[in-house]
Amino acid sequence: MLNNSPLLLTDEQMRNFITKGCLILKTDFPREFHESLVEQLNTVYTAEGNPGNNLLPRIRELRKVFEHPVVTGALTSVLGPNYMMHAHRHGHYNASSTAGAWHKDSYWGYKKMRNHHPHWAMIMYFPQDTPMELGPTGVMPGTQNYESRTFQADEQEAEVLANGEAGTFALIHYDIWHRSTPNVLGQPRYMLKFEFMRTEMPQAPSWNNQESEWRRPAGLKLPIAEHDVMWRETWNWLSGQVGSLANTTAPDAARIKELGEGLGDFEPVAINAAYELAASGQAGVDVLLEALRNGEKQVSRTAAYGLSAAGREAIAGLVATIAEAASEDDDVIAHAVFALGELRGLASEAIPAVVAQMQHPSAKVRCAVVDALGLMEAQHDDVVACLARALQDENAQVRFMASLALSRLGAYAEAAIPQLEIAMDDENRYVRAHAAETLSYIGTERAKNTLIRFLLNARWCPTTTAKNAFYP
Repeated sequence: MLNNSPLLLTDEQMRNFITKGCLILKTDFPREFHESLVEQLNTVYTAEGNPGNNLLPRIRELRKVFEHPVVTGALTSVLGPNYMMHAHRHGHYNASSTAGAWHKDSYWGYKKMRNHHPHWAMIMYFPQDTPMELGPTGVMPGTQNYESRTFQADEQEAEVLANGEAGTFALIHYDIWHRSTPNVLGQPRYMLKFEFMRTEMPQAPSWNNQESEWRRPAGLKLPIAEHDVMWRETWNWLSGQVGSLANTTAPDAARIKELGEGLGDFEPVAINAAYELAASGQAGVDVLLEALRNGEKQVSRTAAYGLSAAGREAIAGLVATIAEAASEDDDVIAHAVFALGELRGLASEAIPAVVAQMQHPSAKVRCAVVDALGLMEAQHDDVVACLARALQDENAQVRFMASLALSRLGAYAEAAIPQLEIAMDDENRYVRAHAAETLSYIGTERAKNTLIRFLLNARWCPTTTAKNAFYP
C-alpha cells in the first residue's frame, strides 16, 4: 500500500453493487497480519468466548482493517464520506457442516422500513483463507430489495460465495438475503461482521465516477428478476439527483391501470410496477397514493417505494395522507413518512406535518418520523427540538434513530447536546454508543468536550482479562 487514500469503486463496480447488492473485494495485508488476527481470535474465543460488540477493542489490530484503502474506498463509494460505524459488531464462528438459514439481518433486534437506497451496508471480513469447503458466507444476488424470500432451492446455484484468501471481504447492502454455508472441513472459520450507516445525503457521486448515465453492468445475470427503472433511479440518487424518475414516461391510461393491478403481484413484479408508476407523472402518482392508503400492508409498502422516487408530484398527496389517516392506520402513516424522508429536500414543506406525528401512539410511526427528519435536509430549530425530545422516547429504537438523525445535522444539532448527555446514560447500549457518536459529528467545542469526558469515564482496557487482571 503506497498510501491510505481511499481506493474508490469504479463505475462498473458500482453498477454491480446496485444490481446485485454485493461485491467481493480483498485487502493486501501481509499473511503474517492475518495469522496474528486468527491466533488472537482463537485465544479469545477459547478463553473468553465471543467478545460481541467488544470485538474491535479486544482485537486491537483489527482497526487496521477499517483503515485500509480498499475498505474505506468501498464504504465511501457506497455510503458517502463521513459514514458511521455501528456500535454493533460480531465475530461469526462457523464449524458446522449444516448450512445456516437464509435471512436478512434485523436492525439490532428491531424492524424498520427498509431503504432501497443505500443508507446502510455491511462488511463481512474473513481473516483466514476461506475456500468453499470452509463455509464462507453465501449471498443471494439481487435480493436486497425483497422483503420476502422469493427464491427457490433450484436458484441457489446463483449464490455468491465470499470465498478466497485471507483478507477477502463481502461488501453487502444491509438488507440482502444471506446465510452461512456448510463447513465440511470442521476447522474454525471466522467472519467478522461490521455495520455502517450513511450520515450525509449524496450531492454528487462519491465513487470514481466517469460516466454520468446509468447502464447495466456487463454480463448481468440475476436469479429472480431485473429492475432497470429502479436501478437507474438508485444510480441517479447516488449521484445527487432526487426524484429523477418524475415525468420521464409518457402516461398511458391502459398501462397505468395494468401497473396499478401489478402492485399486488409477486414482489419483484410489484416493485417494477411501483417504479414505473413513479415515472408516469401525476396519473401514476395518483395510483400509488390510492394503493398506499387502501392497499394491503405489502401493497401499501410497495407503493411507498414508488412514491419515494416520484418527485414533487407526490408530496401534497403524502402530506394529505398523513393528515387524513386514522391513528390506527399506523402502517399507512409510517409508509407515507418514509416516502417523504426519501424525497429529502424536495419535501421540506412537509416537515411540520412529519414533526406533528411524533405525538402518535405507535412507535413504528415515531421511528419513521425521526428517521425521515434526518434525511430531509432541513436546518429547522423545530426539527432539532423534535429529535432532542425523541432521545427520551419510551421506545429504544426511536431513541437510537433520533441520535442517528441528529448526527446528519452536524453542528446545527448543538442545541440537542443536553439531551445527548442524558442519552449517554441510557439503559440501551446502542442508544448510549450512538449518542456519543453523534457528538463527534456535531463537532463543536462543547460537543467535543462532552464526548471526551464520556470516553475517559467509559474507556476499556483490551488487555485486562480474568487471567491478566493487572500486570503488565
